[in-house]
Amino acid sequence: MLTVQIWSDIACPWCYVGKRRLEAAISTLPWRSQIQVLWRAYELDPNASREADTAPVLYAERLARKYGTSVPQGQAMIDRMTGVAAADGLNFRFDRIKPGNTFDAHRLVHLAHDQGIQDIMKERFLRAYLCEGESIGDREALTRLAVEAGLDEREVIDALAGDAYADAVRADEALARRYNISGVPFFVIGERYGISGAQPAETLREALSTAWQDVGDLPVVEGMACGPDGCD
Repeated sequence: MLTVQIWSDIACPWCYVGKRRLEAAISTLPWRSQIQVLWRAYELDPNASREADTAPVLYAERLARKYGTSVPQGQAMIDRMTGVAAADGLNFRFDRIKPGNTFDAHRLVHLAHDQGIQDIMKERFLRAYLCEGESIGDREALTRLAVEAGLDEREVIDALAGDAYADAVRADEALARRYNISGVPFFVIGERYGISGAQPAETLREALSTAWQDVGDLPVVEGMACGPDGCD
């Protein structure tokens, strides 16, 4: 069994692109049933509010403020990322995005792991935030989305009401610091090889094949990623 650990955040466009490209890479491998994908938590903005930011501010304006550029330049960033995502079958809607805290969402991804549906939960949260304009920090929204993914409503409510899986999220983030991960998505393949950013599917396929054969060392390859200061 080959384990692929992926550090990512729900509020990360490149993480969704990276997920699609990893899926494309895995689908081409004859031994794909021997690959286990494990999602790890990474918060791009741990201080983000749990309440949705509903102020009528265009996402291009948010980017312009973050990077110190003009609104048209911010829109150009959005257009570029939207175009890349579309090529991978994703319909990003930055006009709908509601920035918020993702800690509780990460907790539920861990709960979903214990129920055997972690990838389904991760997919639902990414699509909800990046394509559907859901408030990913709102517990009512999280509960509804988690139930849609297959979790028990009562179990989700109880988990969110307490501290369930908070230690697991913090452990993921502590491990990311040990690995010097500063941007996501970040793939650790077979606990030996690192891939940084939303690499092309072929690059991921080659990395998986190298890890499967366990031949030589694979350096960390840099690609499009999101960090605390924003997305490439």
